[in-house]
Amino acid sequence: MDSKKGTTTIGLVCREGIVAAAERRATMGTMIAHKVAKKIFKIDDHMLLTTAGLVGDAQLLARFLRVESELYKLEREERMPIKGAATLMANILNQRKFYPYYVQLIIGGVDSTGPHIFSLDPAGGAIEDVYTTTGSGSPYVFGVLEDHYKKDMDIEEAIDLAIRALSAAMKRDSASGDGMDVVAITEKEYKELSQEEIDERKKRLGL
Repeated sequence: MDSKKGTTTIGLVCREGIVAAAERRATMGTMIAHKVAKKIFKIDDHMLLTTAGLVGDAQLLARFLRVESELYKLEREERMPIKGAATLMANILNQRKFYPYYVQLIIGGVDSTGPHIFSLDPAGGAIEDVYTTTGSGSPYVFGVLEDHYKKDMDIEEAIDLAIRALSAAMKRDSASGDGMDVVAITEKEYKELSQEEIDERKKRLGL
């Protein structure tokens, strides 16, 4: 896995759904270019995309997947399966593997078969897992997740774990920082946590 991209994003599966988290810092070499970069994209009410890599490539792919998801829903009168979205995106990336999109993606969501997280590399490899992380802060995240992740945890525990893991990366990785975005998806809703709720959880967790 390429962890050189100056970003940290997380996706994990829990009993009721999935949680994704990402910090907001965008870098150009050693310079902090932006402090409010968006790295979690809502694709539909049941699905999201996280991005590490070039902002232009990430935004283009997010727009494409959003349109394809909407077309799927219009044509079939049902929501696009998460595995179908991951396969579609993998095919797009693979077609450009000699002139690749400089991105590392996580596609996650909840469909009729349950919650799913897929990690995609720039050449189109797609791997389903119960948790994954991308970007330069990923080694620190993996350390936290491997110690504390439990597949049967509930959504509240999963949100706390994502915040704990991302906080660890932001403390150690200079390319990650400037706050975080956290999203939880269940069968019932797509919920983006407010900054106030994130701050309250960090305080309770002693972070």
